[in-house]
Amino acid sequence: MTAYNETLRKHRRLAILRHLEACMDYTSNASILTDVLDGVGVTSSRDQVVTELAWLKENGFVTFEDAGAFLVVEATARGVEIARGRALHPEIQRPSARR
Repeated sequence: MTAYNETLRKHRRLAILRHLEACMDYTSNASILTDVLDGVGVTSSRDQVVTELAWLKENGFVTFEDAGAFLVVEATARGVEIARGRALHPEIQRPSARR
């Protein structure tokens, strides 16, 4: 994997967690997350989003239910800590300071 692709993957993971952290009940779905990522300049296919969600779930940052046509995703307490910059993970981009 190229350095650019690895950086993009880290940003994608952070953008997912930051969106979930901002949502009521820390919950969203994969389709909305795909649109959100496009809106923040991290253009991603649905397959890329689902792959990152699986990675985030495997590492304990999200949980999700597979409802067939879509995935309902919820951030865990650890995922919210990462989104807020209170915890770090080497495979997720560190969030920049918020004003």
